[in-house]
Amino acid sequence: MKHARSVVLAAFLLGTSAAGADSILIEDTTLIDGTGRPAVEGVYILLDGNRISRIQRSSISAGNNPRRIDGRGKFVMPGLMDLHVHLRGGVKLSPEGLQEQADGRRDGVRALHSYLYSGVTSIYDAGNVPDFILSLRDDERSGKLTSPRIFATGSIVTYPGSHGSNEWGTQVDSWPEAIPALDAHIARKPDILKLTYEERGWGSRPMIPLLPVDLMQQIIRYYNDRGIRTTVHASSEYRARQAIFAGIDTLAHPIIQGPITDEFAHMMAAKKVPMVTTLTIGENYSRLAEHPEYLDQRLYRATVPADQIEKLQTETREEYQERKWTWWMKIMTTIAQENLFRINAAGGVLVAGTDQSSGPALHRELELLAAAGIPAADIVRIATLNGAYFLGRERELGSIEEGKIADILILGADPTVDINNAKRIEAVIKDGEMLDLETLDLPVNR
Repeated sequence: MKHARSVVLAAFLLGTSAAGADSILIEDTTLIDGTGRPAVEGVYILLDGNRISRIQRSSISAGNNPRRIDGRGKFVMPGLMDLHVHLRGGVKLSPEGLQEQADGRRDGVRALHSYLYSGVTSIYDAGNVPDFILSLRDDERSGKLTSPRIFATGSIVTYPGSHGSNEWGTQVDSWPEAIPALDAHIARKPDILKLTYEERGWGSRPMIPLLPVDLMQQIIRYYNDRGIRTTVHASSEYRARQAIFAGIDTLAHPIIQGPITDEFAHMMAAKKVPMVTTLTIGENYSRLAEHPEYLDQRLYRATVPADQIEKLQTETREEYQERKWTWWMKIMTTIAQENLFRINAAGGVLVAGTDQSSGPALHRELELLAAAGIPAADIVRIATLNGAYFLGRERELGSIEEGKIADILILGADPTVDINNAKRIEAVIKDGEMLDLETLDLPVNR
């Protein structure tokens, strides 16, 4: 696999790759810009520094000796985004439950490298050990770490006893008494606040305390007044509606407890509240139980160590086959797929996210959206520009347009025809720089 990628890359790199070159010219390619507009053939794209400088349907005369890429027969699209991640390495599962993992940085870096190898150039970590994820974010932004862009919540904010309250959550129970704890959270500079608004009681999950609506509204206002967007974990239409009318900016999950109403789909279209898809986390159990051979696909073999694959296909598979939760979530995933299809058809804003910690999982998420009946061209936008909208960064990320940051994939086939073609990655450009995927800390390179 490593040799094959090298041959492909060498075949279309035409110009200089000397140190110090700060521009890239992609010539005569097919552009899929991420906005939902039709693909355009015969396009020339000039990258200067980390920005997209010019896009035109004729040759570009660039005077600074750019690195030239032959785009004939290739397809250029924005880098993919996974907007619901809990990066591994921060915590580990023990008999006592989740515990902080003191030596997990390398696990985290390997997960980040699996995203890059899979064409994912931005992730949002929706809750983790703050010191772990925020230090990685700082290293990525300072250039010390080869990584996708990291946006992070740090610790979530929730009500005592509610979802995530025992997993490095900032617990609040009254207003204005919550303000000092929120100020301490804000001091860590979260990119987005994540709240949990979940009482459970569905499937095999017991009831738990629920964040009061009036307290949630105060918290949302407090963060918005400081320029910070918000998202919420909710799983039912009723709770999602309450959160939306309390002022929440985005929804971290689809509705999974049951079919949505037509009115909810219309409201999502009217309000344009982004909803993250996270189908993969529930379907992951039954997929392994029934089809362990999926781990033999190229992206998994390239990014997951062989011993881990062996354990997943044997020991973990047997555990999943015995769990009632596995089969409950198989049913619920189909309901969530139908709900997402209806919201997309109505004109709502869906955003790709997995609730997992690997690059290949994002591609599975896109497959599940396609299986739900969502057109491939829509899925491209769901995995790119809609993600930037979720982050509040649509002016600078998420599409290939002049002036935007150059996070770009070069593919060997058209993803708007078949979303699986988004796996046909021949080059990854992040922040205007062509990445050397053979230097990543992954099994394919060891």
